[in-house]
Amino acid sequence: MKSTSKARRFFALKRRDLAIPYGLFLALFVVIPILLIVFYAFTDSEGNLSGQAAMSFLTSGAKWSVLFTSLFVGVQTTIICLIIGYPLAYLLSNRRFNRNAVLVMLFVMPMWINFVLRTGATRDLLSWMGLDGGDHPWEATLIGMVYNYLPFTILPLYTTMLKLDRSQIEAAYDLGCNPFQVFAKSILPQSLPGIVSASEMVFMPVMSSYVISDTLSEGKITLFGNSIYFNFSNSLWNEGSFMAFVMLILVAIGMLVSNRITGGRKEERGSNGLW
Repeated sequence: MKSTSKARRFFALKRRDLAIPYGLFLALFVVIPILLIVFYAFTDSEGNLSGQAAMSFLTSGAKWSVLFTSLFVGVQTTIICLIIGYPLAYLLSNRRFNRNAVLVMLFVMPMWINFVLRTGATRDLLSWMGLDGGDHPWEATLIGMVYNYLPFTILPLYTTMLKLDRSQIEAAYDLGCNPFQVFAKSILPQSLPGIVSASEMVFMPVMSSYVISDTLSEGKITLFGNSIYFNFSNSLWNEGSFMAFVMLILVAIGMLVSNRITGGRKEERGSNGLW
């Protein structure tokens, strides 16, 4: 019995030790960079505590304009990606329409190509179609955003829809519900976690992106990521860090909202029991 208990302690310790590399990675590449951003955001060029970077952001109409432009582009891109990606994910997850996993891979394959190469190819294609960034900067930027982030919408929706309770959908049809009622009362609530996850994976990266907007709009549309890059590339570490800190706040708010939505759905399912 003693040897068995010692063996259990040994293996339990080994399993716990497996988390050490992850903890080191988290500390080196997540915690320390965030602390550096916070440090530079609330200090001056000499390292003294200062709110100069915050005041520079809060009193700058140009920076607020960039922030609202980024939010608008992010919302537009997310909505368009959901409108296109939701029915595609549903068709791909339904075995009546798709019996081959190759179709799913076709939507993933563009992510295998280098991000900058994809953006450059998109720019050349849009120029050939007459939608160059010089004359149509907004349209070109939106098309580029949707093309690059559509796979990040389809994948979480596809994963969620694979787990749909098909018997519940069939029961709704048997009880006389029309297709819209089945979608609104059964399919949409079940796929809500996928919608939230897809929105997170599109909205925040779009706001912090700068290669797509800078390349496709030919510099005519400036997003929040462009401004952060401009500040850092010009050694304006404090102002750039405060803008990055604002992005961290937006990410935290987005995570809280998504957890609130998905958490509420879990509590609702738990309270309903078998139904």
